[in-house]
Amino acid sequence: MKTIKRVIKIIVILVIAILIFYLLNKLLMPKYMTDLVEGSMISQYYDEEKNHEVIFIGDCEVYANFSPMVLYQEEGITSYVRGSSQQMIWQSYYLLKETLKYEIPKIVVFNVNSMRYSEPVSEAYNRLTLDKMKWSKEKYDMIKASMLDEETMTSYIFPILRYHDRFDKLTKEDIEYLFDKKKNTYQGFLINKEVKPLENKPVVKKLANYQFADIDYEYLEKIKDLCAENDIKLLLIKAPSVYPHWYDEYDAQIEKFAEENHINFVNFLDKVGEIGIDYSQDTYDRGLHLNLTGATKLSKYFAAYLKDNYELTDYRENKEIDDIYQRKLEQYMKEIM
Repeated sequence: MKTIKRVIKIIVILVIAILIFYLLNKLLMPKYMTDLVEGSMISQYYDEEKNHEVIFIGDCEVYANFSPMVLYQEEGITSYVRGSSQQMIWQSYYLLKETLKYEIPKIVVFNVNSMRYSEPVSEAYNRLTLDKMKWSKEKYDMIKASMLDEETMTSYIFPILRYHDRFDKLTKEDIEYLFDKKKNTYQGFLINKEVKPLENKPVVKKLANYQFADIDYEYLEKIKDLCAENDIKLLLIKAPSVYPHWYDEYDAQIEKFAEENHINFVNFLDKVGEIGIDYSQDTYDRGLHLNLTGATKLSKYFAAYLKDNYELTDYRENKEIDDIYQRKLEQYMKEIM
C-alpha cells in the first residue's frame, strides 16, 4: 500500500511539474497580438475553412500586397496568404508541404523575392515564421533548414530556453492571450492604411554576382515538383516593390526557369502603369510595400488575371461558401473604412 501511495505521489508531482513547465512556456513565448503581429499570421491559417483554390506562399511581399477578400469580391476566388516576414524559400517549401496536408489548391502562387537570399537573415525572422507553426515533421524540417549556428532545436521545442529572460518584460498582452488569440489578418492579408510616399527612388547598386544560389534553385525545384505531384498549377510572381531592387539579371533567371518548366511568371513591376499604382499614395513605407489602396488595386488586377488564365470556381454562386465569405467581407469592409 505504501508503495502504491508513493507511486501515486510521484505521478502527481510529475503531472504538476509538467503542467507548470507547460504554462511557463506558454507565458514566456511572445504572443504577437499587439506587437510584432507578423509573428501570429502563420497560426491563423489553422482556424480557417480549408476551401481555398489559390494559396500564396512567400514573404512580406505577399501578405502586404494581396488581399484575398478583394479576389473574392471581384471573381469569387477563394484564397489564403501563407506569408511571413522574410520568409526564406525553404520555409515557403515546408509551409506549402504542411498546407497540402490540409487541402489541395488548384494554384500555388510563389513570390520569387526570396530567391535573392541563400542563408537565414536572423533568428528574429526565423521566430516570426516558426514560433506559431503547429508541430509537425514539416516544422521540424523547417527548423533544421533555418537555424543559425547559435540556435538550437531544443529552444524551439521548449521556448522557455529562448525566452526565459522575458520574466521582467511580461505585459498585459501575455496574460490576456495566454490561451486566447485574435485574428489580425483577413485570409492572411495584413491591412495597413498608412501613407508614406516614395519620394526618391533608391540608388541601384551594382552587384558582384547576380546568380541565384544553388540552394534557392534546389528549393524552387522542390516547390515545382511538389505542385506537379499534386496536380497543382504553380504561378511565379514578383510583387511591385521598389526596393530592395529587383535586377534585370534576377528577372532573366526566373523567366528562364519558368520557360524551361512551362510555368507562368508575372513580374508586376512591369505592370505598375496598367494596375494604376501610384507610389505617392499607394505605399505605407516609401515603396517597400503597398498600403491598403495599393493592395486593393493590385488584387483587382490579379483577380482578373487569374480569371483569364485559369479555370477557377466562382464561389459567389455557392450559397454555403458565399454565406461564409459575406460575413468575412462585412467585417473586412468595417475595418477598411
